[in-house]
Amino acid sequence: MGELRKPFFIAAVALILVAVATEVGATWFLGGITAKANDVTNVVNDSAFADYKSEINRGDLQKLNRGSPLACAIPAMAVLDGLVLFTVVLMGAPLFIPERIFAKVQGVATLVVSLLALIGSIMGIFLTFALLILKVALFTAFPFGTIAYLIIFGFFDRTGANVTLSLLMMLKLAFAACLILAHQRFIQNKGLVLIILTSLAANIIVSFLYGFVPVPLVSITDSIATIVVFVLVLVW
Repeated sequence: MGELRKPFFIAAVALILVAVATEVGATWFLGGITAKANDVTNVVNDSAFADYKSEINRGDLQKLNRGSPLACAIPAMAVLDGLVLFTVVLMGAPLFIPERIFAKVQGVATLVVSLLALIGSIMGIFLTFALLILKVALFTAFPFGTIAYLIIFGFFDRTGANVTLSLLMMLKLAFAACLILAHQRFIQNKGLVLIILTSLAANIIVSFLYGFVPVPLVSITDSIATIVVFVLVLVW
């Protein structure tokens, strides 16, 4: 650790910390777009529902929309990247904490963080799976379930999510570069390299699932992406 370039290491920690904070903050700034009245009307006026227009209460449907659905996969990535942050902090802690104290704290901290990540991921998988079943059930319950799905989950802020994912990818790549510049031996740590690659892969998977389907179905693939991210956390 004597050859560690501290400025680059501190920069790496700061970058992954910003990435985690961005993922946590995504809960607030992704999901605030409210569908316009004409957007809701266009859903109801679609030719697929032509035979049911007389039975549809547009006023009730307008009340269903309270903003675009939250992007769950991006906040879920905060758990995975939190593990990356924790791993890097543990590796750099001996620079600032006496080795005798660090040896005692390391085991307890690792156990606590691992248990919290494990419990949180298991709960997240079950809750997200239940929500996924609800979305699929609504979407396939034509016509009224489909209309309700489109009004509640169909206005996903994919543009904002893609911008956030692009920012996260840049932060993670910069983090990896700073880590290598801090000390080339970090590359020899297979566990660290693999968990960083897992984080980058999660970013790519979420981006792919967001762009793979039309906007009205992104909410469903978002739930699938969330489950995938939590499974990756369970692996680690």
